[in-house]
Amino acid sequence: MSVSVDPMSVEARENESAEALRPHAEDAFAGELAALAAQDDRPRPARWKLSPWAVATYLLGGTLPDGTVITPKYVGPRRIVEVAVTTLATDRALLLLGVPGTAKTWVSEHLAAAVSGDSTLLVQGTAGTPEEAIRYGWNYAQLLAHGPSRDALVPSPVMRAMAEGMTARVEELTRIPADVQDTLITILSEKTLPIPELGQEVQAVRGFNLIATANDRDRGVNDLSSALRRRFNTVVLPLPESVEAEVDIVSRRVDQIGRSLDLPALPDGIDEIRRVVTVFRELRDGVTSDGRTKVKSPSGTLSTAEAISVVTNGLALAAHFGDGVLRAGDVAAGILGAVVRDPAADRVVWQEYLEAVVRERDGWTDFYRACREVSA
Repeated sequence: MSVSVDPMSVEARENESAEALRPHAEDAFAGELAALAAQDDRPRPARWKLSPWAVATYLLGGTLPDGTVITPKYVGPRRIVEVAVTTLATDRALLLLGVPGTAKTWVSEHLAAAVSGDSTLLVQGTAGTPEEAIRYGWNYAQLLAHGPSRDALVPSPVMRAMAEGMTARVEELTRIPADVQDTLITILSEKTLPIPELGQEVQAVRGFNLIATANDRDRGVNDLSSALRRRFNTVVLPLPESVEAEVDIVSRRVDQIGRSLDLPALPDGIDEIRRVVTVFRELRDGVTSDGRTKVKSPSGTLSTAEAISVVTNGLALAAHFGDGVLRAGDVAAGILGAVVRDPAADRVVWQEYLEAVVRERDGWTDFYRACREVSA
């Protein structure tokens, strides 16, 4: 089934998103989503904007029959994306699990944008997330004036998704207190949200599903109960398999972020990106890339997301205080800040790595000197 798309509406969304510092996925990539929808003739689950095949193509990238290029949103094993998309086409909720920086939030947002055309039905998990954020709240002025009623009820993003057949997102599920987490059990098992104050309930309509993200590495994590975990199909997002894969991810994201911040294009910066990625991977793995030297690992995660942040900050330094070319001195301070989280233990780890590995590496003299300068 193909659909017609109003090109003016797509253009308007893209123009509007250009002014946003961090546009939603459905706005930033409105053109790609529209092109996919126009050429997507495969079966679609109820209320889905695209077929499962088109959703996977949107995330993984490809070229459509009319020549439209779909940029990759996720660089990783294809089967992971296919399992995630297939899960959403069933009545099972999806749990994206992985260490920090494995693109869980990024994948979650783009899945919701491709499936429902709206990634904003979001509950952000924190230690202070209340039950009302998942179920519903009340407009207390209405409640005091007229008593409990549907007009006084303030639906949560999850309730809205249930009523409209959309995809809801719960970010950092394991940061939410355990008793609040378990609010999801009835929603995911019975597909119903009771409203006892009104003697009513909201039943999920076809198209509703939920994507949650979680990690078990950071401090302040609350384990999921076995009852809740059984309601999810868990997909583990791995760290990039190789240096080249991680360099590709960092390069793509830095380019996207740089354009949104009006930073200049990154000329000849791939060598510095590769250095940052190599340092992060070696400290993360506890061994150099050639396998010959063991190194100590710092307390931080040194994720791909942190590498993107270091390179983006370095690009800004090069643009505003340098000659526009990304150099070792532009990324050195960012690397120090990412590695040395514990001022005592991590600084020792970093100094040992600099002297034992970086100092002896051919072609890294400028990088060693820049890192020594900021570490002094």
